[in-house]
Amino acid sequence: MSRVIVIGAGLSGLVAAHRLAAGGLTVTLLTKGIGGLQLGQGTIDVLGYSPDRVTNPILTLSALASARPEHPYAAIGAAPVHAGLDYLKGLLPDLLVGDAETNYQLPTAVGAIRPTCLAQPSMLAGHLGDGQRLAIVGLRRLKDFHPRLVAENLARTDLPDGGRVEARPLFVDVPARDGEVDSSGLTYARAFDDPAFRGRFATALAPLLNDGEVVGLPAVLGLKDHTAWQDLAEKLGHPVFEIPLPPPSVPGMRLNEALGAAVRDAGVRLVNGTRTYAAHVEDGIVRSVTVATSGAPREFAADAFVLATGGFESGALALDSHGTVTETLFGLPLAGLDAGPLVQGDYWGADQPLFRVGVRVRADMRVLDATSGVVHPNLFAAGGIIAGSSRWAEKSGDGIALGSAVRAADTILEELS
Repeated sequence: MSRVIVIGAGLSGLVAAHRLAAGGLTVTLLTKGIGGLQLGQGTIDVLGYSPDRVTNPILTLSALASARPEHPYAAIGAAPVHAGLDYLKGLLPDLLVGDAETNYQLPTAVGAIRPTCLAQPSMLAGHLGDGQRLAIVGLRRLKDFHPRLVAENLARTDLPDGGRVEARPLFVDVPARDGEVDSSGLTYARAFDDPAFRGRFATALAPLLNDGEVVGLPAVLGLKDHTAWQDLAEKLGHPVFEIPLPPPSVPGMRLNEALGAAVRDAGVRLVNGTRTYAAHVEDGIVRSVTVATSGAPREFAADAFVLATGGFESGALALDSHGTVTETLFGLPLAGLDAGPLVQGDYWGADQPLFRVGVRVRADMRVLDATSGVVHPNLFAAGGIIAGSSRWAEKSGDGIALGSAVRAADTILEELS
């Protein structure tokens, strides 16, 4: 029997599992898939926008928590978020860089400006500043990236700190595979792992560049080789940066593979491809959970459980045709259901009540009921299942995941070690 069961293989589940195992506990991670990191940008968002003051991004966590006591950051606190960022950077020192107090301003695949806290080194030359001269380079055989759209939108957008950039579009035609006229980002990423391909690409692109330009490319500069972008920059004689594409994201895949490998190396037992669908509770204590393995259901018992299953996007929360929202594994009480209609006005608006539904937690990440009592003393929540935030609109989801994972893991380590 493992001492701890972690359910979910997103950012919060992987970090919690690693921290628990590194602290000396036996840990099993149950997941029905490979998690959602590969769908993201391969960066870490802590607080990009405030839904309360959209014209003043990058409020401090403490200020946000004071203004909105129902927000996850109010329960988690700033210190665990900072600890989570440091912990993740320590696990992946060659893949994530940045500072908790500052956001990079990076281009998106439609030419918008995206704030993010930690980014991959291959993206940093794209941190936008006044007067920067950009060459946005498209690949003729990659259909998911449109350099003219990116360049024109960037050139007419005022930067957060003032000023503008200059940007122009370019195209090169270097096939990732012979005879293939429509290649995916993943196909190109595997091609860029090959130094010989990078050489051919640089030979085709270098004559098109002007002095002083920074080169923006779709984020396909290597999957396994995390230094491919450096080699290309040296061959071109220009700084190079990657612009993430719509999912599946190559930078997201890099992050997912690297963090997953770290978790396995820490001794965490991964049980993949299994849906956790039932829990056995006795005298208020979670004794075990049941997974739908082939042949027959299988029960996993532990002393403590970390629920890191996400929200609506992963099926951890479900909304039926009558407007009833449920937590699908433990049937936990949910917060955010008493604020009127769950869907109001603009569906994708930052203040949409539906997106703030989830479980309520106290500072140690134990789940609370409507009267602020602990539901199950050995059940902890982390990540997107926690109520109180529109994570995608605030760009706060990764900070919530990291802070809650660290806080839950540290509580369990203190009590079980």
